[in-house]
Amino acid sequence: MLWSVLETGQTFLMGYALARALDDGFLAGRAGVGLGWLGAAAGAVVLGALGTWRVYACVAGLVEALRDRLVRGVVDRGVREADGGALSGLTQQVEIARDTFAGLVMVSRSFLFTSAGALVGLFSLAPPLLLVVGPPLVTGVTLFLVTLRPLARRQERFLVADEALADRLGAVCPGLRDITAAGAEDTVAADTGRCVDAEFRAARSLARWGVARVASLAIGGQLPVVLLLVATPRLLDQGVTPGALIGALAYVTQSLLPALQNLVHGLGTSGSRLAVVLRRLAPAPAPRPPEDTPRPSTRTPSPTHSTVPGDAADHAAGPHEAASDDALSLASVTFAYGSSGTPVLDGLDLRLPHGTHLAVVGPSGVGKSTLTGIVAGLLRPRHGTVHLCGRPVPGATSRAHRVLIPQEAYVFGGSLAENLGELRPKPVPEDELWAAAEAVGLTEVMVRLGGPAGEVDPGALSAGERQLVALARAYLSYAEVVILDEATCHLDAEAEERAERAFARRPGTTLVVVAHRLSSARRADRVLVMDGRSVAYGDHDGLLARSPLYRDLVGAWSPVLTPVSSSGVSEPPLPLRDPDRVDPVARPRLAGDRGHVVAHGPVGEVQAAGDLRDGGTLGSQG
Repeated sequence: MLWSVLETGQTFLMGYALARALDDGFLAGRAGVGLGWLGAAAGAVVLGALGTWRVYACVAGLVEALRDRLVRGVVDRGVREADGGALSGLTQQVEIARDTFAGLVMVSRSFLFTSAGALVGLFSLAPPLLLVVGPPLVTGVTLFLVTLRPLARRQERFLVADEALADRLGAVCPGLRDITAAGAEDTVAADTGRCVDAEFRAARSLARWGVARVASLAIGGQLPVVLLLVATPRLLDQGVTPGALIGALAYVTQSLLPALQNLVHGLGTSGSRLAVVLRRLAPAPAPRPPEDTPRPSTRTPSPTHSTVPGDAADHAAGPHEAASDDALSLASVTFAYGSSGTPVLDGLDLRLPHGTHLAVVGPSGVGKSTLTGIVAGLLRPRHGTVHLCGRPVPGATSRAHRVLIPQEAYVFGGSLAENLGELRPKPVPEDELWAAAEAVGLTEVMVRLGGPAGEVDPGALSAGERQLVALARAYLSYAEVVILDEATCHLDAEAEERAERAFARRPGTTLVVVAHRLSSARRADRVLVMDGRSVAYGDHDGLLARSPLYRDLVGAWSPVLTPVSSSGVSEPPLPLRDPDRVDPVARPRLAGDRGHVVAHGPVGEVQAAGDLRDGGTLGSQG
């Protein structure tokens, strides 16, 4: 605003200096005075250019901050909510919003200060001139502002209809041969015609309201010129000088009319465009039902309130309170991707006391990673509350109490010490770095890289080695809750066990593991079994007795979970001795994995229950 004052001065002197040059200079026979006033006007142009240059720098600082904020929002939604439109938002829509916003700031500012300079100049020349120019200018601007909102709505409606037609044509054109072969020409033409008609109606409505824009420009910018010409004889009779009349015409034609044109076209077109882009970059949150709306009766059976036996304090706490001794508390948590999507979690309750080791198991796609995202504060539930160490999630204080390691571990270029100490105040003592590496099994990698000071090339590390670096980083952090979302999937079973036991022995640690192998569940204090409709919760032995899904999962992993025993308790079938994958000996309680055939009596005879755990036919084992 301060730099724009120079632009106001330039506008003021444009008409005022011209009037003085005529009245006091050329018309009075003093050419030197007239040239002096014209020189003052030229100097004002230079000062105005300086002000405009400085204004651009200020506007750049303003719009870049907006762009940064929009980028953070797009990246946050794209990464945390798996928004497929994030790439378009980042590469196109953010830049459109930045450029359009800068243009709107410039035209609005220019109109405001140009109008101020011109109106002050008119009043300085002769107050009657202000009475001729002011009313139509105010009327035109008011008419434009009144029609701005409906015009913007119709502009957005037209853009939406145009996008719908483009999407429809993009689907139809590549499939014209199939449409013709299937005899679907009439149906497809009718559907496409509806899109064309919708865009036509939106364009016609927009054109109608465009008339108001033209009218506002004519009334506010062009009518004052006509009124000045018509009123010239009366103004001259009232003592207005010829120079003042010429100065007034210069104010209207050279300042007010261009500024109003820029305002009308800028706000009328770019403003609605900016509104559309901003709404798409910042979508409204999923609507919540009113407080008195009944909740669905299909709730996920609560796995909580039966965590570790003897936790009477946990049972006493209300369903929406975080008990003081809970490391993690979920109360009636419901989550779905999208406002109309089927809930992935529905009314989930869960409590974990400090020091608990929880394994989360279940088939792919049932919401295990979604659960870890909600616990870590990366996803917001539609309903319910989450508390981490007594702090609400999401929240800045809760983030300090947890660390999440996803399946794809993040390792950056730099020293190994910098990678490992990323979640700790610097510097981390070297003995702690070595201790963490020893705990999770990173020592061999650390020695190969040259110790903590060794440089890390992420591309040169295997996926398993990157996971070990991430595990050591989490081990060194001060987080009380460690969440491993299949963070050991690239490690062998022995390395996985070593890492999990390291975190389980870490003082004050609550460990949540999305299990890659069912052996993780056997090591855990508690197991949460998810199947997309309900959950089961308990220890390993209890779940084997009452959860069919857990029994199936454990049965599928029996060859890995249970070693070969000479006592005959369980004998994994592989490797087979016969090249045709037929084992002639059926050992007692042989664990079947559906990958081979075991002979038992005549070929084709139904397998008796007890030898193969699934009790299927011999053919079903092949």
